[in-house]
Amino acid sequence: MVVNLNRMTERRRISPGFLPVVVLVAVLTVGSGDVQSRLRPVAAPAIITASASDSTSTQTTDGQVVNALYVPAVSAPETIATQVDMGPVEIGTIDINPKTPIAVAPRDTSSLAAAVQQLIGSSGASVGVTVVELSGADPTVWSVNGGGVFTAASTYKLAALMLEAQNIAAGKTDPNGYVCYQESDYEDGWFADYADGLCYTRNELALRAGTYSDNTAGHMLVRDVGGAGVLNAWAASLGASSSNFFDGNTTTSADLASLWIAETRGNLGGEAAQAWLYPFLMNTRTESGVPAGVAGVAVVHKTGTIDQVENDAAYVTNGPDGAYIVVVMTDGLGGQEGWQLIAGISASVSQYEFARYASAS
Repeated sequence: MVVNLNRMTERRRISPGFLPVVVLVAVLTVGSGDVQSRLRPVAAPAIITASASDSTSTQTTDGQVVNALYVPAVSAPETIATQVDMGPVEIGTIDINPKTPIAVAPRDTSSLAAAVQQLIGSSGASVGVTVVELSGADPTVWSVNGGGVFTAASTYKLAALMLEAQNIAAGKTDPNGYVCYQESDYEDGWFADYADGLCYTRNELALRAGTYSDNTAGHMLVRDVGGAGVLNAWAASLGASSSNFFDGNTTTSADLASLWIAETRGNLGGEAAQAWLYPFLMNTRTESGVPAGVAGVAVVHKTGTIDQVENDAAYVTNGPDGAYIVVVMTDGLGGQEGWQLIAGISASVSQYEFARYASAS
């Protein structure tokens, strides 16, 4: 398998007279053409990412497929891929300074990997997990089968709500403006009061689609933001390139994490968008997944459920060592068993974050 060690390059202005020294350091650091051939671009600062070409690549260990999380690149620092024979993927960082490159050993995520893989193995389900630390010391990304494609179920509503929030924050749409029901919007769900000629504010539709996960409201929001084509193009621009939301309705844990990264960084309308969006995704009618594993902590999330599929894409706002994202996709259990698996994985991530905080103290 491949362990990716990535970190962002700190941008510095370099005078022309200093350029030869930088070139010499780069040559001595990078080495032969064989090493250069393994370099590829990564993404924005603070979060470890893979390049677009990595979004379809896999690494295999003991039958477990692990895909790299892709976040669209905004700069072109180096990445080093090192072949090792070990357990689950552990993603650490390299701090590349133009003057003195310093390699930092990856954090040990073996305890998290062992706990999560034991839960997955004993469940018998197909599972994809992506964890993104947003703060604390050496924040990292960890995933197992992060690029595995699953039925999105109602997690497509997370994408629609995020785009709606961005439009509202930009002044393109009014949260109190009306969207009128069309017969083609209907799908059986939580509410049954839809009829031709009835109109609903975007606030009302967001409450229904976010807090209650109502299907008809979700359809109306997708139509309001421009349809599935617009929604998927927008999501792909944020790194969710393996998803086909609404039409086809498939996604990956890595793609949903990419959307949460953009949202929590303030790239999708900033605080104005978050202030509108987050209340609709807290204290929802389905709190049996990620929130159940982190009792007492505010979780902003969107679930999805259909047949034997249970999903939860969550932003944990106040972990022991800061906020983090955890996305869990499952197929093969359904119902209470599916939610118990997600809650167990959420608890394992929380315990790992507590240990991380304790070791840094």
